[in-house]
Amino acid sequence: MTVLTSSRYAALSPKQLVPQLADEGLYLASESTMYRVQRRYGLRTKKRTTARTHVARASTVHQATGPNQVWSWDITWLPTTVRGSYLYLYLILDVWSRRIVGWCIAERESADVAAALFAQSCSEGDVDPRGLVLHSDNGTPMRGSTMISTLQWLGVVPSFSRPHVSDDNPYSEALFRTLKYTPVYPRLPFADLASANRWVARFVDWYNGTHRHSAIRYVTPDQRHHGRERAVLASRHELYERMRRANPERWSGSTRNWLPVDLVVLNPERALAGIAA
Repeated sequence: MTVLTSSRYAALSPKQLVPQLADEGLYLASESTMYRVQRRYGLRTKKRTTARTHVARASTVHQATGPNQVWSWDITWLPTTVRGSYLYLYLILDVWSRRIVGWCIAERESADVAAALFAQSCSEGDVDPRGLVLHSDNGTPMRGSTMISTLQWLGVVPSFSRPHVSDDNPYSEALFRTLKYTPVYPRLPFADLASANRWVARFVDWYNGTHRHSAIRYVTPDQRHHGRERAVLASRHELYERMRRANPERWSGSTRNWLPVDLVVLNPERALAGIAA
């Protein structure tokens, strides 16, 4: 109860809290036990309803076994204080690590902006773009001549969602849901471009460096992208085994699976859906 109600941990769900405590060398209880305690003492907060998700099945399947093999990108609107006026947030995500590798905010949707952001992301990340898959939907900026010629010049493999299929870009869509449903998302529209940039910069730092992602064993995107996840997961496994030896009556079987997720599939076909992350 002390941990669940503390200022440091109260905002975290048990799914986020248990791995974080494990990384700090502490095991108190399983996620189910913490949820049970929250329900018993009325500690659970009401969550905003998110959109229903579906497994996408695309004609082209891309698999990633490490960082900088498959990237996904998209654009979302950010409301402003001017009625009917929006800012446009461009985000590029590494599909394997879930790390945001590039972003910018512009006052328009443009293939020129997208092309410049992609080239900048490769340069800042010291990434050789030759052979890298870049997936997007079929929007105008995605298929603009500047964007396509930039990808061709860099040796990138462009990948697009199927026409009229809304969930063929699931990783970017999931990222935008996380961004817009995070509890700290501003309740009021952004006053200007500078304020939007400040907020998104803080979100990206949190998402990459602090947020423990459920699909990759609750490590952070930075830990996975930069090769630190195996040490983190091995430490968690050791902690769980030590706790099971100390309290065998609390365990009915093997400990939790902390093995790394090696393979991530973008838009798996029906036969591969079971191994998609």
